[in-house]
Formats: sequence, structure tokens, C-alpha cells
Amino acid sequence: MSDKILNSMGFAKPESETRVVVAMSGGVDSSVTAALLHEQGYDVVGVTLQLYDYGAAVDRKGACCAGADIYDAKRVAQERGFPHYVLNYEDNFKDSVITDFVDSYLAGETPIPCVKCNQTVKFRDLLKVARDLGADCMATGHYIQRIVNPDTGRAELHRAVDVTKDQSYFLFATTQDQLDFLRFPLGGWDKSITRDHAQRLGLVNAAKPDSQDICFVPNGDYASVVKKLAPQAQKAGDIVHLDGRVMGTHTGIVNYTIGQRKGLGIGGGHNDENDPFYVVRIDAPSNRVIVGPKEALARDIVFVKDLNLLGFDLQSGAQNADANKGKEKIGMDNDAGIQITVKLRSVSAAFPATLYPAADGRAEIHLDSAQYGVSAGQAAVFYDGTRVLGGGWICGSDNKALKIAA
Repeated sequence: MSDKILNSMGFAKPESETRVVVAMSGGVDSSVTAALLHEQGYDVVGVTLQLYDYGAAVDRKGACCAGADIYDAKRVAQERGFPHYVLNYEDNFKDSVITDFVDSYLAGETPIPCVKCNQTVKFRDLLKVARDLGADCMATGHYIQRIVNPDTGRAELHRAVDVTKDQSYFLFATTQDQLDFLRFPLGGWDKSITRDHAQRLGLVNAAKPDSQDICFVPNGDYASVVKKLAPQAQKAGDIVHLDGRVMGTHTGIVNYTIGQRKGLGIGGGHNDENDPFYVVRIDAPSNRVIVGPKEALARDIVFVKDLNLLGFDLQSGAQNADANKGKEKIGMDNDAGIQITVKLRSVSAAFPATLYPAADGRAEIHLDSAQYGVSAGQAAVFYDGTRVLGGGWICGSDNKALKIAA
């Protein structure tokens, strides 16, 4: 190993000889990332992705890759003096993100397109571009920490210092190979520091508000996007009680989410106290919305698929021990499961649970206490303290006491 001092990007060479491709969305976070690295002497190249029709995008406010945002990213690069490129990824984005988003809603799920975008367009396709540009690494403005473990020498993902901005939930699908190439300079500080740097550097977008909407969903109206691309999502059907009674008619399953209680249009409550009905399941094959009392939403077992694990091994003890050499072990007693905390929604807390992984990329998560509103299509993200262990896509859930599966 070299005895040379490493620069802040982790390379034993001068900053001027370290090329960093920065993914620039046009927002203040990625702009500060690029401007600061350039100020520190790195060979910075900014890249912005055009993800949908520019002409349709320019009037959309608060969307990360809208036309105005592309312009802002280019202005920052021009004013700070580093090269900037705009890449047309509309086809990639449509195939990898928008189509999946629509299909997920048609299947009665609640998708997270930002994770799919990070998983495919940004951390798969854009990383390839960065490598083709001769980059040593790629940096983004995400609020998450990349920490190299001194014992294993491997890069780990950890929650951001600013818990109100932490984006670890949306980055669970990052692979170890991608993590080795990625850098997240903002993860170790508070968002207010980013704003201060933006002001100090005189960035054109220093006062720009944070993006709130999904970039291709103007005004947060996801249903209109789904209906436009898949008119069958508006097909009416029955709202059915758990006991089989038809309670009313729904206006298309795309308009309903697990845990919803308002706007059902069926009136009344399910008991003498007039407690409201909740959507407890969406039965897409039969085009039915299933409702019941709040307690029917309780889930203490969650099933996930497409497991992604970061930097540790879950091989069964029955397998060849040689396959596990050099791999970190975390709670390797498969009979007892692996003790973790898990987030089941981006805005939820992390709850204690036990992870039971299978060999086919699936797993069961047994929650220490039942949670409400668990929805297929969302992510289950695993933690050990602040460290992100990985996660998977929720494909079902169950309740051991109530024997209700979804």
C-alpha cells in the first residue's frame, strides 16, 4: 500500500490529477458539490441528464431534471469554470423508470421511482459515462456518508449526519462496485452548511428551494401520469370489505394506496364508534380495493425480493466455507436470523427486526412490533446502527396473529 497521503477523494495523487465527474441536477446540493471540488483543485467535469422532453419540462418547478434545472447546472459550471455536458437519457429513463412506475401502479403497488432512477440511470448508466470520461470517481450531492472501514478496507454506506436530509433509504440498491467508485461530499454536514457555501461561492441557484416532487410528476399528481400512459388504470371496480361485502365502487386502483382512509366514498364506519375504513389491500387482478378496520393494516412479517446486500456475506453455514473467506460476517446465525433495524417507508423511523435471508434473493423480515401501512412496491432498507446493510423490494406482508396476508 502506498505511503502517500490520500486526498479528500481517497486517491494518492494531487487534486489536479484526480478527475471527478459530478452528477449535477441543477439543484443547490449537486452545484455546491461540483463548485467546492473545483475550488479544491480537482479536475471536475459536470454532467446533467435530460430525462424527459425539454420543451415540456421548462415550466415545471421543483423538479430535479426539468429544463430550468439543466440551465442552472450549465450556468454554475460556466461561472465556476469547469466543463459541463448534458446527456439525453430520455429513452433510458422511460424504459428503466417511467414504465416500471406505471406497471407498478397497475399491479396495485406503490412504487419509488427515485430508487429505480438511482439504481439504473444514475448509478449504472451514468457511472459508465464517468468511467468513459476517465474519471477516478463520481460525486453526487446526496446526503449520505461513504466511510471506509479501517479493519476491512471496504467502503460502507452510512446515514447522513443531517438526519432530516438523510437519503440512505433511496440508495439501498447501490452495489459494492458502485460504492467503490462513488463519493458523497455533503453527507458529513448539515444542509445549512451547504446553503452557506452556495452563498459564499455566489452560485446562481444558491436560494433555490429543495425539490419535492418526483421529477416527471408535475405538482405531485402521479395518478394523472399513470392514467395518461395507461388509460386502463381508470377502470372502475368494487370496493370490498374483508368479509366479502361490496361496499361501493372505486374510480380506478391507481387512485388508492394502502392505509388510505379519506376519499373512499363509502361513508360510515365499521363499528358503533364509527371508526373509519382503511384500504388494507389492492387486488389488481380482480380490480378490487379491499377495506377494513385499522387493525387489519397491522403487519409483523414483511416479504422482500431482489435483495441487495452491501459488504457482508449471508451464505448459509451449510455451504462451502471457502466461499466466505475474506468476507465480513454480520449476525451469521441463520437459525436465529440477523438482528437489524429496518425502514419500510422513506419517512418512517427504523424499527427493530430480524432478517431471514434466502438463497434466491428473497427474505423475510420479522418485525419486533407490528407496523401499519406496509405496501408492496416500497423498499425495506436494513441498518446496523448508522450503517446501511442493503435492502430489498417489498412484495408482500403478513400478520402472525391475524393471519392476514397481502
